[in-house]
Amino acid sequence: MTLVTKEKFLSKEWFYSYTLIAIGSFILAAGFVYFIDPHKIVPGGVYGIGIVVKNMTAEIMGNGIKIPFISEPIFKDGLGIGIVGLMLNIPLTILGIKMLGPRFGVKTIIGFVLTSIFIDFLDAGFSGALVDDVLLSCVFGGVLIGFGLGLIFKSKATSGGSDIIAMIAVKYTKMSLGLLLIIVDSIIVLFGLLVFKDWKIPLYSWIVIYITGKVIDATLQGISYDKALFIISDKYEEIRDKIIKDLNRGGTLIDGVGMYKGLDKKIIFTNVNRREQTILQDFIKDIDPYAFMTVIDAHEVLGNGFKPIRET
Repeated sequence: MTLVTKEKFLSKEWFYSYTLIAIGSFILAAGFVYFIDPHKIVPGGVYGIGIVVKNMTAEIMGNGIKIPFISEPIFKDGLGIGIVGLMLNIPLTILGIKMLGPRFGVKTIIGFVLTSIFIDFLDAGFSGALVDDVLLSCVFGGVLIGFGLGLIFKSKATSGGSDIIAMIAVKYTKMSLGLLLIIVDSIIVLFGLLVFKDWKIPLYSWIVIYITGKVIDATLQGISYDKALFIISDKYEEIRDKIIKDLNRGGTLIDGVGMYKGLDKKIIFTNVNRREQTILQDFIKDIDPYAFMTVIDAHEVLGNGFKPIRET
């Protein structure tokens, strides 16, 4: 990834990418301000550090900072989460470029700048918790953060922060990026435990991290009820006719060899929805009770009869 975006300036793709970044950054910020920060939950990342720093500096900055032409002082409740995130993201991005090369595109920089601005803007006009129940806040906060990050990732940007630390660590260790991300975020969560001295905080924080990861996956991959089927049966011709004529679906016949007896086998590969899977499964049970069928959740099926590939 270079520092120059691939989309043509002001093209349809350019507007689409940057709209995703703007919307994703705002939703991400809302998740932190309305659900996570009020309960002092620390879900990893630079904004998790921002929550800790904000609470540590709350007493020091009790009167806030007076800005010319602004009537009310800012940061009365402590140093802003967004400004802390920005102060961490800028040097981390510079360090990442020096150590890893120009992998961090302009969109990543715009993403974390917008997120920081949105967090402190929303925080300036809001106090208290939107939801008093901590567990409910973890669920909704994790959903908003995950959805916001998912939209940012869809634009081919990254979230910066702990991602950069993990990528640098990958260069000098043999550990996987995913494992290092968990380690980095867990260290930040434990940092929150040391500051707030409340064992419930890391437990709630890990709930948020888990929900965030699941929602990111759902946002990127989509929620699909489609199934991929692999069917092995001596009645493959009848099953093929059922798929083509009754279900109006296609498929592929694959030549195979049984491992036990070395006999030639025909394997049917096809994609169907959940209702069609039930119909086909009942049909196979009637005509060949000894058939073998593997059902796999298909996160996304592209092509004729499903989502057109040109729309991706």
